[in-house]
Amino acid sequence: MQAGYSIFDISGRAMAAQLVRLNTTASNLANAGSVSGSEAGAYRAMKPVFRTLVDQQGRATVGVDQIVHSRMAPSKRHDPTSPMADADGNVWVAAVDSAAELVEMVETAQQYRNNVQALETAKGLINETLRLGQ
Repeated sequence: MQAGYSIFDISGRAMAAQLVRLNTTASNLANAGSVSGSEAGAYRAMKPVFRTLVDQQGRATVGVDQIVHSRMAPSKRHDPTSPMADADGNVWVAAVDSAAELVEMVETAQQYRNNVQALETAKGLINETLRLGQ
């Protein structure tokens, strides 16, 4: 058995990475508009950081290196009626750009679909090769 990545490894890892990307995007959208009593406690959007994984034959795939929080600052809003308000009556709204997150979700879904199609193509070619060998 040779060491290295097969098309199934490459696409499978890429799909797993896209799933992490989709989950962080969903979490960001779920927390959009949430408030906190402090700037430090406000939700900040998460983004996965990917790294390239290369086997001995030079074939590459992707892995999730870490998940980082956005540097975008939460916005302060005066809302003294909120139970989350600080002593000055302010709340801090999550640092999430909902429009950008929706674009990210669409792009992630497309990347996932592309990998599913690559796997289906590889499976079809293998099946056809086996059929020709009979």
